[in-house]
Amino acid sequence: MRKHAISGVFSAATTPLNADGTPDLGLFTEHCQRLLSEGCHGVALLGTTGEANSFSSRERFAILEAALNAGIASDKLLPGTGVVALSETVELTKHALSHGVTTVVMLPPFYYKGVSDEGLFTAYAQILDKIDDNRLKVILYHIPQVSGVPLSVPLIERLVAAYPDTVVGIKESAGDFNNMQAIIAACPGFSVLCGADPLLLPLLKAGGAGCITATSNLVADSLRTVYDHVADESKTSVVEAAQARINAYRTLSNSYVQIPTIKAMVGLKTGNDAWRRTRAPLVPLNDEEYASLSQAFAALP
Repeated sequence: MRKHAISGVFSAATTPLNADGTPDLGLFTEHCQRLLSEGCHGVALLGTTGEANSFSSRERFAILEAALNAGIASDKLLPGTGVVALSETVELTKHALSHGVTTVVMLPPFYYKGVSDEGLFTAYAQILDKIDDNRLKVILYHIPQVSGVPLSVPLIERLVAAYPDTVVGIKESAGDFNNMQAIIAACPGFSVLCGADPLLLPLLKAGGAGCITATSNLVADSLRTVYDHVADESKTSVVEAAQARINAYRTLSNSYVQIPTIKAMVGLKTGNDAWRRTRAPLVPLNDEEYASLSQAFAALP
């Protein structure tokens, strides 16, 4: 079995906003640096938690470039580049590559629903053939509850067979552990990364590669503990305690709409209320929700 091309704990980083709704690039880069210092192997910026599909291509360029200009190494960044238009996905991915960022997380084109595996394969193939860069590593993004476009195991197998050095992993955000196991079985050595924090421990034990999760915005240290010590029987109690802490934060983050709640929790952690801002159509927690969240957050380990 080949070694995983991508493995570790990656944060599905949230994106702070200025009062006028533009990305707060300074606060964002500060957050990325904190995530790395707390144990993340890298930052998966501009994903669902990062509100990526509420930003224009120009804004996405600026967010990625800000992270690089702040001194974050290009191999620590995994930007989301998959959008509805194939040409724009190509443009976003080429922009990343032009700055030395070689690993991206790529949604399928997701506006049309009920499309066939043949159509999805053709879309990915056209994107990869137009980019035509052997440095590129693609993590597929399976989040059908949001995108409405699932990536089947046969489709994944076909993409891996056609682009074995490029299509190297998947972020499985459906939270379906059986599906994760099926992908691992079908594609030996393919990097399966969970998007649901409670599944990190069982996924690693099943041969998975790690995680790209929202709760890592808050408890990257605990996720790293699980990742580093999962195979060390002498650390079983430490790993289980870390996973329990992760689950507690994840449960609280799901008490209200997740993305505004994650942002509010980052604000509570850092003491910066600016984190509460979201871009429409998402709205911040109301005062009653925020008060309840604040009380519950203070009681977390």
